[in-house]
Amino acid sequence: MAGLVLRDVRLPDGRAVDLRIEAGSIAEIDPGPAERHAGAEVVDGRGHLALPGLVDGHIHLDKTLTGLPWMPHPAGPTRQSRIETEGRLRGSLPPVAGRAGNLVRQCVAHGSTAIRTHVDIVPELGLSHLHALLEVKERFAGHVQIQIVAFPQTGVLCREGTADLLEAALAEGADLLGGIDPITFDGDAEGQLDLLFGIAARHGVGIDVHLHDPGADGLAEITALALRTRTHGMAGRVTVSHGFCLGAASELEFERVAGLMAEAGVSLVTHGGGASPLPPVKRLRERGVEVFAGNDDVRDPWSPYGDGDMLERAMLLAWRSGFRTDADLGVALECASAAGARALGLEDHGLVPGCRADLFTLAAETPAEAVVARPVRSLVLKGGRVVARDGACLELSRPNAV
Repeated sequence: MAGLVLRDVRLPDGRAVDLRIEAGSIAEIDPGPAERHAGAEVVDGRGHLALPGLVDGHIHLDKTLTGLPWMPHPAGPTRQSRIETEGRLRGSLPPVAGRAGNLVRQCVAHGSTAIRTHVDIVPELGLSHLHALLEVKERFAGHVQIQIVAFPQTGVLCREGTADLLEAALAEGADLLGGIDPITFDGDAEGQLDLLFGIAARHGVGIDVHLHDPGADGLAEITALALRTRTHGMAGRVTVSHGFCLGAASELEFERVAGLMAEAGVSLVTHGGGASPLPPVKRLRERGVEVFAGNDDVRDPWSPYGDGDMLERAMLLAWRSGFRTDADLGVALECASAAGARALGLEDHGLVPGCRADLFTLAAETPAEAVVARPVRSLVLKGGRVVARDGACLELSRPNAV
């Protein structure tokens, strides 16, 4: 077969074109008469809008209850209650690989072509959840690219054996190293960050740290993270997950910390959560900080919300930010797509010749309407292969589904 021609789609600039795809990449736009492509598979785009693949920059695949009967939310409002509730529930839940696979199918059907997932690395679990997600990563490799962050959900220094488990997780296939609220969990920001940067240096990986802490503690943690990033020459390889404190900082403190992040090359990923201060997306971007988006928890013991749709996440981010113009809605979409691709180190993301053919189509007039209306994705392509059609993931066996 001589590649694939995606016939009759509209680009974000309004042009109606055909896309010729070869060896997984966009080879040509508007390639001309069909007879020039004898033998190519032809897929009808139905005049729908084509957009680059969505990128979920922060999700917890191992926690999800996707595919199970509805479970009333059992946890209290605190982070510690959610951790304890999750621990109590684990033994009664079906295997991680099946639940995670169910959520991956939904993410693919919604147009995500890349995912960064955190996986719990805690003494009670050892590396069992990592092994499950490595299985999922391999099983869905043709449909979505998955990065795995080794995540110490219950702290690092305060839990004996966790540091060794993080080292083992990276040795066995985790892609990045995680951390969590060094002051709240370990009471020692310097100690946790020194440990994390030492492990990361030994394994040659990036770092993605959950920072929920508010006020001065959160700002101090981001400051320490940025200074170490600069010292270790890790620009572009360190991410602050959440960073709620940036949404409540004084103007002076915001300018100071945002400047440090930009100088050091520290990115920020946000899920636009409704119960916490929202880091100011546009102001951070204007100061040179890469801001991208993720779903975070999707129907799990931490939250009953979500279905893995990054367009919905872009809409929520826009809504919370007060975005109304098409240009601002485009910022929210970029956080859910191109910015995430940059932060995850994914090259050739876009809709020009030479870019990888990771894209989706939907019945919307413009990218702004796509964010607001979030129609069903009519086609999803990963590496030039159709992996979802009309809201359903294709060609996937379900041996571990629940």
